[in-house]
Amino acid sequence: MRKVIGIVGWKDVGKTFVVTEIIKLLVQKGYKVGSIKHAHHNFDIDQPGTDSFKHRKSGSSEVIISSSKRWAKIMENNNKKEKKLNELLKEFNDIDVAVVEGFKKENHPKIEIISQNSKLQNNEINNVVAIVADNIIDSNIPVFKKNDINRLTQFIIDKFL
Repeated sequence: MRKVIGIVGWKDVGKTFVVTEIIKLLVQKGYKVGSIKHAHHNFDIDQPGTDSFKHRKSGSSEVIISSSKRWAKIMENNNKKEKKLNELLKEFNDIDVAVVEGFKKENHPKIEIISQNSKLQNNEINNVVAIVADNIIDSNIPVFKKNDINRLTQFIIDKFL
């Protein structure tokens, strides 16, 4: 099983900020990081007017875009069942850790982010191992402030890597 750490929380609590800062620090420390972002809606990674967009819109169910710098594969699900996290993790080839934003119903270890205006969800989410909050709160699991990404990242390294 790959090493996986998830970041979960209500909309607009700063999940993407925390994820990107964790990724930057892990990479600086020499780890190869993969990331997965869960989307609850229709999304495009190619933009209208691009050739890949035209390929997909014309009916191609799989589109690969490739250059010397990167490649991407776009698969049309056509309203089939969404892939589970463990299926998506198998798509990674050469990483030390996967940082996952969302997928709160899956069973991987998660760090929950809360803001002053959001309620704690960890009674509803399994496998929450830490909390990131605007203010330190009482908890049976470690709590980190949003601006203390260094300590949070070290916690991830110590506990999971």
